[in-house]
Amino acid sequence: MAVLKETDYAEFSKRIHGRVSPTSRRPINGAIEVTRRCNLSCSHCYNNLPAGDPKARARELTFEEYRRIFDQLAEAGTLWVLLTGGEIFARADFLDIYRYAKQKGFLLTLFTNGMAINEARADFLAQWRPFAIEITLYGDTRETYERLTGVPGSFDRVRRAIEIVLERQLPLKLKTVVLKENRHELGAMKEFAEELGVEFKFDAMINPRLDGSLAPLATRLEPAEVVALDLEDPRRLEAWDTFCDHFHGPAQPPEREDRLYHCGGAVNSFSIDPYGNLGLCGFSQKDLFDLRGGSFKEGWDSFLGKVVERRVRTVTKCTTCHLKALCGMCPAYGELENGNPENPVDHLCHVAHLRAHMLELEISPHGECEYCPGGREYELLLSELCRLEACAVLASEDDKPLRTTI
Repeated sequence: MAVLKETDYAEFSKRIHGRVSPTSRRPINGAIEVTRRCNLSCSHCYNNLPAGDPKARARELTFEEYRRIFDQLAEAGTLWVLLTGGEIFARADFLDIYRYAKQKGFLLTLFTNGMAINEARADFLAQWRPFAIEITLYGDTRETYERLTGVPGSFDRVRRAIEIVLERQLPLKLKTVVLKENRHELGAMKEFAEELGVEFKFDAMINPRLDGSLAPLATRLEPAEVVALDLEDPRRLEAWDTFCDHFHGPAQPPEREDRLYHCGGAVNSFSIDPYGNLGLCGFSQKDLFDLRGGSFKEGWDSFLGKVVERRVRTVTKCTTCHLKALCGMCPAYGELENGNPENPVDHLCHVAHLRAHMLELEISPHGECEYCPGGREYELLLSELCRLEACAVLASEDDKPLRTTI
């Protein structure tokens, strides 16, 4: 009788992803937005619609359509599926959708704000256990939380939802998006998660809305404030160091330098919006394949296969920049913020150069860049670096976290 060799999850995931390359594309990761409707009204969100929006509800895929899509994803070899929104529980039939996906054998992660999690839904999830549940926090005080969500009572409801999830020993993670309005409570949110014994992570990335509105950018931290967050957390800095050991340098091998897309989109991952459109990721709205009119295999093999091979048309400062991994610039962000997938996003470039200096990385020449010597913003960058370094020194002397206002 054969005995299966036991392996840990990290090794399993690494081995699977290691088999995928631009020349051997496999759709192993999928992100599925089941709705863009939400029971909160966060001003920083890039895709939320009112929970009761009748037009949005009418356009959404039906349960039967989801069954067909999940059947096709299973046949294509997809392993990991993220179910997200909007707010996933804004759909009355979400648990039916979830259970069918679970029965197909996917490793399912749920992104939710937690507002609609009650004991009955948590019991259901305990019976059909997900791979992970991630609940977003918006602050550590009722005042901050509800100023951001726009919904009275949301703070207490989510705190109770977290208790309910943990009582059932479901695999919970907490996270936040750091904004001007809640930056001062980041440390308290982290401590709250540590007290509960759950993983906590944060991100300061804010994008324009998918409908083209730039309104969410009003909540975004300044570049120096973003980098200050790195300096406040020794483990985060260490993680950046490790990351750069592997990814600092050209984003693509020489034979693929002229490709527009450098990410895993259409190589090992994909997204499906609430209306059945298959794309590279949830942010890119230009190249979409209608799964109501064709199969996933057609969309993945033929349509996205051509999109991922698209070449750059314009040489920019990003083309040969070795800081892409630090910056996160991609065509989807250029598309959202500048209306052009090849136009660099200034905020990301600014953050990447500050971060590179703080990590003492070499910055190779990469064309006309505002944040390199001779560039029009270089003096500003140097003054920000001086303040960041001074704050870091003071924090290390006092053995306290940074609390900078750059």
